[in-house]
Amino acid sequence: MRIGIVGTDNSHVDQIVRHLNVDAAGGDARVVALSGGRGPRNDALAATGGIAHVVGAPADLLGLVDAVVVADRDGARHRDRAMPFLTAGLPVFVDKPLARTVADARALIDAARAHDAPLTSSSALRWHPGTEELAARSARAGTPELVVVSGPADPDGAHGGIFFYGIHAVDIALRLAPGPLSAVRTDLTGSTAVASFTAGPTRVVVNLVRPGATEQIPFHAMTFTRRDMAERTLVPGADYCVPGLEAFLTMARTGRPPIGYADLLRPIEVLEAVDAARRAASTRPPG
Repeated sequence: MRIGIVGTDNSHVDQIVRHLNVDAAGGDARVVALSGGRGPRNDALAATGGIAHVVGAPADLLGLVDAVVVADRDGARHRDRAMPFLTAGLPVFVDKPLARTVADARALIDAARAHDAPLTSSSALRWHPGTEELAARSARAGTPELVVVSGPADPDGAHGGIFFYGIHAVDIALRLAPGPLSAVRTDLTGSTAVASFTAGPTRVVVNLVRPGATEQIPFHAMTFTRRDMAERTLVPGADYCVPGLEAFLTMARTGRPPIGYADLLRPIEVLEAVDAARRAASTRPPG
């Protein structure tokens, strides 16, 4: 399976190249082409992974690859980056977040359906062993009554603001709380945005905390059922992107997305609501 990558500045690309090309741990899948043209970053990745093709525009990958990873750090770029491959019918993994607006996310999903092109996107922490353990424990004890997840997110970050890191905590929460969303309430302080909503029958609270200059809070998740409470601190390991990558490879081989398309929309719906509330608050006159 020939994999092409769009958006190679992302550090996740190093894990992908190492897993597939250096360790040859993804079966027959190999990264064979990068877009973005020649430069120190792409030249280093090509040398590390023995990657033959470094092309200019993302669409130049067409004809060279069987599936594509779109890894730009700013989700505002993802619709334009991914669309040529979806319309060509190729499997596409859009690294987190899928988009920065619900409209863009819907357009990507609509293209995937129209062209029978499997599409997936997720936070790597959705696949974290601690997240999976909490999901399994809650399933045994019954549907959670309450899910509380906390994590860092910088609303003024350079790569899409609150979407760039906020997707992690939100995607963890929604992995633990399936079902349609209610309207999102956002409460803001100087350093925290708290998103509250229901997902199916579950009350969900997501605390997004602005990182400090030298440190940030860890990712942490709690689930409460009528009979049980469980919690985990979720620490990304050296290869924390690999489970999500393997889910993408399985999708590319089978044509079956690992996450339903309605679930791809849910975290973008939450984050768009939080971002809108934050922007409204920043323009509101004092007093």
